[in-house]
Amino acid sequence: MTELLAVSDLHDARFDALILVSASDGTGHAALDGAIARARALDLRVGREVTLIPASEVPGGRLIFAPTGPLDRDYDDVRRVADAASRGMLVARAAGAERPLLAVFGAARFPQAEASALLAALAALWEPLEAREVGRKQTVTRVGLVGAADTVRQVRALEHGRSLARDLCGTEPERMRPEAFAAEVVDAFADSKVAVRVIEDLDTLGYQYPLLTAVARASLSVERHRPRVISLEYVGEGPIERTLLIAGKGLTYDTGGSDVKVAGHMAGMSRDKGGAAAAAGLLRAISELAPPRVRVVAELGVLRNSTGPDAYVSDEIITSHAGVRVRIGNTDAEGRLVLADLLSHLRRAALDAVDPHLFSLATLTTHAHRAVGQYSIALDNGPARRRHVAQQLAELGEAWGDPFELSRLRHEDFAFIAARSAAEDVLSANTLPSALTARGHQYPAAFVTVASGLDKHGGDSDRPLPFTHIDLGGSATENGDWQFGRPTAAPVVALAQWAQRL
Repeated sequence: MTELLAVSDLHDARFDALILVSASDGTGHAALDGAIARARALDLRVGREVTLIPASEVPGGRLIFAPTGPLDRDYDDVRRVADAASRGMLVARAAGAERPLLAVFGAARFPQAEASALLAALAALWEPLEAREVGRKQTVTRVGLVGAADTVRQVRALEHGRSLARDLCGTEPERMRPEAFAAEVVDAFADSKVAVRVIEDLDTLGYQYPLLTAVARASLSVERHRPRVISLEYVGEGPIERTLLIAGKGLTYDTGGSDVKVAGHMAGMSRDKGGAAAAAGLLRAISELAPPRVRVVAELGVLRNSTGPDAYVSDEIITSHAGVRVRIGNTDAEGRLVLADLLSHLRRAALDAVDPHLFSLATLTTHAHRAVGQYSIALDNGPARRRHVAQQLAELGEAWGDPFELSRLRHEDFAFIAARSAAEDVLSANTLPSALTARGHQYPAAFVTVASGLDKHGGDSDRPLPFTHIDLGGSATENGDWQFGRPTAAPVVALAQWAQRL
């Protein structure tokens, strides 16, 4: 990873460019303000868009002025600062800078402006794993921030996690097939504070994860495509006061199964592993941030939803790990089946855990993107809603540039997946795409709640378990473009901040 340094001097000779992110033309530094004013007299773009200004007053003689635009309107947020930093970093790299220094001015409204700017600048530098493996290396070797050392320490840990999440999510389906995904995760946590266990025995998977194995059934004849369940565990120092249990959906490729995706909709389905990728990235960040008194457990279901003569089909009835009889309504609604088995295991673990909270992370529905655009969606069950968990995530995401929209489960969502006969307990899906279904991102969360057995641990239970479902269908890739959009690693930053709160 690129070296990160915290510095206090805008003129530090260890750098060869200064990226100045500012909400105005004035910084209070006479030399900088003079250089900007002289440039603006010659070029009206200065202050309107990112511009490179020759300036002997700064490291390397390169001043990259990256204006944020207004920051004081009701709808402005810290991403205006982050976006300016991202654009500035790209200009600095294109200009040949290898060691740029980043400084943020005029963003006092946003307490995490410097951290968000640095995270965005680093995200702009990420290149796909496939590119790096053929020698297309990152040319920027050092990035500095004029700011606090603790900010850089946090960003370093977060970016290590986000980089892992981007690699896992964004890499093509053969390079990141299930066995390779598992190997990448094992390597990522070597010599870390996270314990890793990989389950690959098919008999064990079939017994312990029956819904997941059904989804993977058509892939079992291809050894490299066989499913894996990856368990991760971090235990902080001191007496544990809170436990996070996270299920991550990791479809390394989703053909739709027997209800095969058509009309070009299969392209981009190697990105359907964004939930598992984000969970792994979160644990990587947590392992470096090392919050005390917190235990974090994740189960990642990594598999392919393939087509073939042994593929599972609609109308099958399959009993989940929780003992719930599931009638398959559409084989392209496979992610919720994977989550149900993972959450059932985590539900059992939660019953013996200290102050547990369960999460599911998944690129689950197109409806999420249709409903809210490029935002993660958080839905609480009753016990989580009483603790305002989704609201807390939204507030942290707003502060750190990893935003959420909030949604809510309703009785209609549970009615939608109710059994249609005495043969089953729950219906997995209807026959329409989620984007064409009313409440198309809410009712899958209801299904996951029932099929995992979590409906027995709601607010009316004597053993309530807080559970928050997070749909990344719109946020896992930039602009919701699963085929060509860069993976965002959402919501690693917001969840890492939440995990550190006691």
